[in-house]
Amino acid sequence: MNKISIIIPILNEEKTIVSVLEYLDQNCSKKNNIEIIIVDGGSTDASVSKIENFIKNHPNIVLIPSERGRAKQMNQGRLHASGAVLYFLHADSYPPKNFDQYIIEKVKKGNLAGCFKMKFSHSHWWLKLASWFTQFNWSACRGGDQSQYITATLFDEIGGFNEEFIIYEDQILIKELYKRNQFTVIQKWIYTSARLYDRKGIWTLQYHFWIIYMKKWLGADAATLYRYYSKYIAS
Repeated sequence: MNKISIIIPILNEEKTIVSVLEYLDQNCSKKNNIEIIIVDGGSTDASVSKIENFIKNHPNIVLIPSERGRAKQMNQGRLHASGAVLYFLHADSYPPKNFDQYIIEKVKKGNLAGCFKMKFSHSHWWLKLASWFTQFNWSACRGGDQSQYITATLFDEIGGFNEEFIIYEDQILIKELYKRNQFTVIQKWIYTSARLYDRKGIWTLQYHFWIIYMKKWLGADAATLYRYYSKYIAS
């Protein structure tokens, strides 16, 4: 039987995490061995208590603590993972039914890393267009919301997520995968929340994302990107 380790970094996700866990339990194919590793970066809401209550009846799910920071949390999750395939998932994203089998089938064909195409839970035309572009295997169309599967061997070979990057860590890993010609897009939809767009405004948030992308393209370091993110997005 194939084993997949689903790694979910969280920070104050009391509103979504149980829903995601229930969804994963109900929508995996049951053909593969799945473990779920939730990595908490120091939540101060009810996330931890809700997870602890849920996992009482789900022995394949564990909750572990970590220093805050998505890269650190995901790398910590990998250290606890026993699956041959790692699947990094956001706490507000819902992969397609039988997602595990789609991943395993790709790995067996030699596609050692990739993601799903993505739809936002929003009707705005721009987000629909952005979602449409995620079906293409272009690095500019990638993002962490699409989730990321990768074999444990390849992940370790790359060195995991670069912990210098508090943001943009997913893009750094994806760039390394494209360098190795090891990335595929599974043509099934993952659905993800547009809550940050709702909170910040679609065009405002998209503008700041573009600025971050350009800053990195022009050579900005991790600290510069995080300062910008903290000032204009996280605030």
